[in-house]
Formats: sequence, structure tokens, C-alpha cells
Amino acid sequence: MPEFVVHTVPGSPFARAVLMALVEKGEAYRIAGLTPVAAKAPAHLARHPFGRIPVLEHGDFSLYETQAILRYIDRVTSPGSLTPADPRAAGRMDLILNLNDWYLFQGVANIIAFQRVVGPRLMGLEPDLDAIATAMPRATLVFTELARLLGGQAFFAGETVSLADLQLFPQLDFMRLAPEWATLAGPHPALDAWMDRMAGRPSAAATTWEQVAAQAAR
Repeated sequence: MPEFVVHTVPGSPFARAVLMALVEKGEAYRIAGLTPVAAKAPAHLARHPFGRIPVLEHGDFSLYETQAILRYIDRVTSPGSLTPADPRAAGRMDLILNLNDWYLFQGVANIIAFQRVVGPRLMGLEPDLDAIATAMPRATLVFTELARLLGGQAFFAGETVSLADLQLFPQLDFMRLAPEWATLAGPHPALDAWMDRMAGRPSAAATTWEQVAAQAAR
């Protein structure tokens, strides 16, 4: 099988979801590291016309958009599947994938995690506390809904890990570094326990910001 190459800026939670899927499926991969500036340069725009990350190359095939990449990896690799066989569980997985992109990232993680983690670490910025406060009502709603969808299950689509968990965990792992985590997750101990289960997986340990940066440097 051709090599999987992931073009990304180290630290991207979307790229981490892709890398976690590759580790879960036992696949080797190579990281083609980018800087935020290089992600907007012509070479990367030829891969992704909107200048986003990640982009997957697999032989002569190239793919962008994280959900598409995750599903492709799951289809072309073995053993096992990260997509539930049961249609209702698969539907729940698809719901979580979209909830992550449209409601957790947009308006929550892209504000709170950026202000608390990404901006200070990459750009030396001071957190904008007004922006964080404005995002908190939406964040509270998102966390409440995630906790409801998780319920008493081990994972979001049932008792085994799925693409939903791999997409969601990197976003929430950034959020967990923010002091707002205690307020948001405190009422939902099952969500915190799920985070611990995910953090203990080899796919999480192998794809931290530091690990990805070191692999990109090599």
C-alpha cells in the first residue's frame, strides 16, 4: 500500500484526528510539516485551494477535509472498522462528526482554545477575556449536548471507539487546557471520564503537539 502523507501544521486538532485514525488502524505515516504561513503559500494552495489543513496524500491520490480523510482511511485500511455496523450507531457517529465541526469548533474551540492555548503558545498573544466570555454560553450548550449524547456509553457511538471519538477528542483536549474546562465539564463527570479513556489510548499518546512537531522536524 502507498505511504500515507499528512500535510499539517503541528498542533492542529483536525490533523491529530487523522493521525489518531492511522495509529488506531496500525498504519505507518509521514508528516509533511507546514508553518501557518506556508499553509497559505502557492505550494499548499495547490493541494487545498482554501489553504486549510490537513491534506492527505496516498500514492497519487490527494484528499482534503478531515471528515472525508477519516472515512477514506477507514475504508482502505484493515483490520476492523472505525465506523459502526449498526445504522443508528453510525448515524450517531455522523452526528458527532458534524457537531464537532459546526458547533464545538466554530464558536467555541476556535475562540476559547485559541485564546487560551494556540494564540499564547504560537503568537505570544494575551487571552481576550471578553471573547472567551462571549463564547461561554454556546460552549455550555455544546458540552451539555455532548454529555447527553455520550450518556452512559464508553464511547460516543457505543462500546468501541469510532471516528466520532477520534474527531472530538483533539478539540476537547485543547479545551481541557483552558481554565474554563472546570466550569464546562464539571457538571458532566462522564465526559471527563471519556476524556481520560481517550487520553490513555496509544493513538492519543503518539499524536500530541510535541510528538507531531518532532516527527515533522525529522
